[in-house]
This record gives sequence, C-alpha cells and structure tokens, in this order.
Amino acid sequence: MVRLAVVGLGKMGLSHFSMINAHPEVKVVAICDAMGYVLDVLNKYAGTPIYTDYNAMLNEVELDAVIIATPSLLHGKMVRSALEKGIHVFCEKPFCLDVAEGGELTRLARQKGLVNQVGYHYRFVGAFQEMKRLLDLKAIGEVTHVLAEAYGPVVLKPKGSSWRSQSSQGGGCLYDYAAHPINLLNWFLGAPIGVGGTVVHKIHSKNTDDKVFGTLFFENEVTAQVSVNWSDESCRKMSTKMTVWGSQGRIFADRQECQAYLREPVAALPDYSSGWNVRYTTDLTKEVWFYLRGEEYSAQLDYFVGCIKNQAVDNLNSFESAWMTDQVISMMIEDAKLGPSVKIGNHALAAPKKNNRFFTFFTR
Repeated sequence: MVRLAVVGLGKMGLSHFSMINAHPEVKVVAICDAMGYVLDVLNKYAGTPIYTDYNAMLNEVELDAVIIATPSLLHGKMVRSALEKGIHVFCEKPFCLDVAEGGELTRLARQKGLVNQVGYHYRFVGAFQEMKRLLDLKAIGEVTHVLAEAYGPVVLKPKGSSWRSQSSQGGGCLYDYAAHPINLLNWFLGAPIGVGGTVVHKIHSKNTDDKVFGTLFFENEVTAQVSVNWSDESCRKMSTKMTVWGSQGRIFADRQECQAYLREPVAALPDYSSGWNVRYTTDLTKEVWFYLRGEEYSAQLDYFVGCIKNQAVDNLNSFESAWMTDQVISMMIEDAKLGPSVKIGNHALAAPKKNNRFFTFFTR
C-alpha cells in the first residue's frame, strides 16, 4: 500500500484527492492546505489527518509519495523538500517557473532514484496516444509541420488579483494553457532547436498574458505553430488540438477523436486504410477505477502509483520531460521580448538570432 499525501486543495488538488483516495493500492495518510475550512470539512467527512504546515507534515508523517497541487510559484521548494526526504513526487503542471530550478530538481530526483511525474494529463488521452503511435510508425511518412492549439474561456473579463492572474506566481496563459500543446509537441517531436516569431498579448489581464502565438523549429526543417488563447469565449471549455502534416498524409487529434488521412496503406497498421480513418477516444481509452473529469486524470495517477510499485524512475511524464517544456516556454518569453526580426517601416534587419543559444538550456 502506497502511503500518500495531497498538498494544495484547490480545483486540481480536490480532484486528485477524490481520485487517489479511492485507489485500491493507496492510503491517503495526510492532506495539507493553508485554508483551514477546507481541511476541517475533509477531516470531518473523510477522516484524513490534516496539516496547514507542509514541512511539519513531511517531518511527522511516514510517506511514500506526495501529490503537489499548489500554486505554480510554490512547486519548486515543495518538490525539493519532498525529494530530500526520499519521497516520490507527482507535481501539477507547470513544473517550475524558474528553468534553472527545474533542472536542479530533475537532477536531484535522478540522483535519489525517486519516481517523479508532472500532471500533463493529455499524454493519457486516448486520441493523443493514438496520434503518438501513428507518428512512431511513420504512418504519414516524415513529419513536415504541426499546428498546436489550445483555446478556452478562462479569462473573459478583468478579474481581481489571484495567483493565476500574476505572471510571477502562475505564469499566465503561456505556462497554464500553452504548456499543454507544447508538452505534446515535445512528446511527438522531442526538443526544438529554436523558436521564433513569438507574440504574447494581454486581452483582459493586467499582469499576465492571455494569448500566445509562435513558431518552434525542429531538426530536418520541421516546424510547429503554437496558437493559444485562454480568453476565447467561443469555446465552452478548454479545447486542445494537434494537427500534423507529413509527406504521406495528415493526422488530427483532440480530446474526442483521432483522424488520420493516409496516402497509402501502412503494413504495420492493418486496421487502417488509405484515405480517412477515424478512431474515437471512447474506443481507445481503457476503463479506470474512478471517473472524475475524464479517464486521463485517473489514468495518470494510476500510472504514478504503478511506477512507484515497480520502481520505474524513468516514466512517461517525468520531471525531465516537463523541464523540457519549461525550457521551451522560457525561450518563447525571451523571443517575444526581441520583437519582429524585420522592421517593415524602415526595412531594417535585426541581428540574426543564434539557434545555439537554445541548446544551453538542454543540459543534463
């Protein structure tokens, strides 16, 4: 039985608590949050020991693992404290707002031999998993271009101050929304060799970004456009979409389905034919022990528990993979500060950007 604590009881923390508390191989032995009222309610109805002091909980409770679902700014120091005590860590995304800190924690988890995972749940959506499988099998030949999108109605009017509305605490649309399609790009294509044309704009927010556009450059002249807006009222809820073009076809995937157009049949895919093929998430998704918001949320927690039991340190959503996403975001922020490379008004060319400045982040 894995002894586990949940830290941070906002929307995601409560969701994680509900799912993991029902897991047959987990015993939630503590919960921690700064809000006493929420803790009192959970203690009354769930009977779980409560803490308002994170370090006190780590010192007093015997833990195998912890789920950290606190505001993004707090991730780094909380992850470090858990790792230093030999505790496996599941951390909500984004991993770290400070790229250097993310690298240090990635190395620390590796040195300690601890299971580490970040909550990029789209890697557990059946349609995106099918897209990954098709790409690995080169069903559409060599990839040439990708369009990575995410839209939703998160910020539709000026709001009061909260940690999400402060770029220094939550990271804004770029870290909160764009991180998802960027993480999928990293899963499909690996690390980019450069970024360009990044635009970061405010719509309603005063202290953070609401929409992000930019280009990622990969090896072999592969490019990916990132288009993200969390102030899009045309969407009822978050909508993340990936479209991949290749030399032999095209694949589209979102939360609901995976559509693949194959120019020719692929021997490794006998159930696919030339032309359009559609596979639905409902057919691609395995059943989970507890459903809340989507099977992928339960699936990622079950995967974390399985990695702990099997001592599988290198996993699908490791700190290292999340750190790669953080590095891409950091580069996009720096690129946005440079502005356009060609000034149309006076036709003055800016000094060419060196792609190798990107590689300095990707060190083990």
